[in-house]
Amino acid sequence: MSHKQTALSRQAETIIKNLEKRNMEGFYFESAAACTEAILSTLPKGAVIGWGGSESIKECGLMDNIQKGGYELLDRSLAKTPEEARQIYARTVLADYYLMSTNAITTDGILINIDGNGNRVACLIQGPSHVIIIAGMNKVVTSVPEGVARVRNMASPANAIRLERHLPCAVSGVCHDCLAPECFCNQIVVTRRSMHPGRIKVYLTGEPLGY
Repeated sequence: MSHKQTALSRQAETIIKNLEKRNMEGFYFESAAACTEAILSTLPKGAVIGWGGSESIKECGLMDNIQKGGYELLDRSLAKTPEEARQIYARTVLADYYLMSTNAITTDGILINIDGNGNRVACLIQGPSHVIIIAGMNKVVTSVPEGVARVRNMASPANAIRLERHLPCAVSGVCHDCLAPECFCNQIVVTRRSMHPGRIKVYLTGEPLGY
């Protein structure tokens, strides 16, 4: 193990201990593949699974495995009408598992997320029986303000470009604190503690994932 890998694993251990104090469980894996394998081993066949459209979930290979079968995946992106999307979301709120990443996580175990419609952060806060979060150690920050700045100036511009949104951050690469019609930095949610012990599980990986 290299010095960098050792430092990451020790930082992850610190985060996991702090998550435990906040009623959340944490796990660390050096590789995204090992992380995905561990998560799949916890998902019972036939489980109803919702997800937040996360790039991290795609990049680590978890979504590919779930789509191969054995689970009931609730995917709003496949809806043919706005009403169908609304109905899928209504079912997602009562899903067995909800898969997502976090936009940032502090070394003391606080989650920071910025959302557009709010469906992703709503399911994080309440609803699905279990929330599984996958996050690369590239998303670790030292404070909530640093986390918000990271999301606005790293994740949001990249997402704006990916989604082809007409936003100033897509042009300049930095946040303009805009109120543009297509802005998706509408909800800023800081999760400092879970009311339900073990409901939120955070899987950290040494490989960078997402934005």
